[in-house]
Parts: sequence; C-alpha cells; structure tokens
Amino acid sequence: MALTVLATMLVTVPTIATQGYINLGDAIVLLSGMILGPGGGFVVGGLGSALADIILGYSYYAPFTLVIKGIEGALGVFLFRKILKEKNMSIPLVVAGIWMAIGYLLAEILLYDFPAAIASFPGNLLQGIVGAILASLLYKNIKNKI
Repeated sequence: MALTVLATMLVTVPTIATQGYINLGDAIVLLSGMILGPGGGFVVGGLGSALADIILGYSYYAPFTLVIKGIEGALGVFLFRKILKEKNMSIPLVVAGIWMAIGYLLAEILLYDFPAAIASFPGNLLQGIVGAILASLLYKNIKNKI
C-alpha cells in the first residue's frame, strides 16, 4: 500500500477543471492486483490511493477514490485471470484503466458538473492507459521473481 501512496504522490499534475490531479499510482494499483489477486488489488489500490488523496489535500475525493481505484485494482487481474489467461496482459489492464476514467467521470459529475467532468476525462483516461502499460511492463519483468 505504501508503494501506491508513493507512486501517487511522486508525480502529480493538477487538473484545472476539477481541482484534482493526474498521477502514476495506477501502475502500482494494477500491479498490486496482478501480484496479490483481486482482493489484494482492491485493498491496496483503494486504500493506498484514498490515503494519498487525504495526504495531498484532496480528501473530498477519497471516498470515490477508495471505490474507483479498489475496483480498478481488482478488475484488471480478474479479467486477466478469467478471460485472457495471459494471452495479452495489456488489454485487461487497459480496460481497468478505462473503468477508472469512467468512475472519476461519474464522481466528478456529482462533485462538480458535467462540463468539468468531461474536461478532466481525457487526462484520467491517459493516466489509466499509461498506468496499464507501466503495470504490464513491470509485471513482465518481475513475474518470475515473485
């Protein structure tokens, strides 16, 4: 969970429309799921990311983050294990990253309004896809060592 907090806080790019931020934490959220399974991915992804929100001063995002990132951490590995069975690791992780962007779109509609949520969607989508690619590359390099 500490790696999730660290990766989330290490590089943050503020988003103007929603007062949120873009980060690299999704790579660790997804990697945690790949290593620990869906339950571990949910706990590490959800709690670690929500804790980072609180530490960085975005506590109003924390309840949404807990659920969105928790599902992201569980979803990627669930799809990977149940559907694709290691044929192409990137696809289920990208799907989980897309879920994350959609989850924040819905949360930001509630927190702000539709135009602000739409304005932040491309950044969230990019964050999810980059996180999926990084997690896939990291997992390929460490899977035989764990």
